[in-house]
Amino acid sequence: MPNETDIFESLRLELRRGSLILAVLGHLRSEHYGYSLRTALAEAGVEIDEGALYPMLRRLEAQGLLVSEWREEERRNKRFYRLSPLGSETLARLVVEWRALNRSLDGILDGEL
Repeated sequence: MPNETDIFESLRLELRRGSLILAVLGHLRSEHYGYSLRTALAEAGVEIDEGALYPMLRRLEAQGLLVSEWREEERRNKRFYRLSPLGSETLARLVVEWRALNRSLDGILDGEL
């Protein structure tokens, strides 16, 4: 039987999963390569490890939400990502959903609803 810590960690990861996608899409309104994106997210208080970030970027690109290109910077090849037109549209719709859900959750958690 799982202990309280295991249960909490499992639920915490589940809660973060969708939030991380929203944070990544939000930051990719401007172009980033993987490390710069990870750094920008961390500076905003959103930690994500490389093992989660790079598969997420590939999945979002495969879904048509991101576009990427290889370029040389500082004598190294780096893959730069940014939102595609579909990604921009999807982000805008997700933000509306996120804000509505947050308002509802705030009411529920504050005991108002």
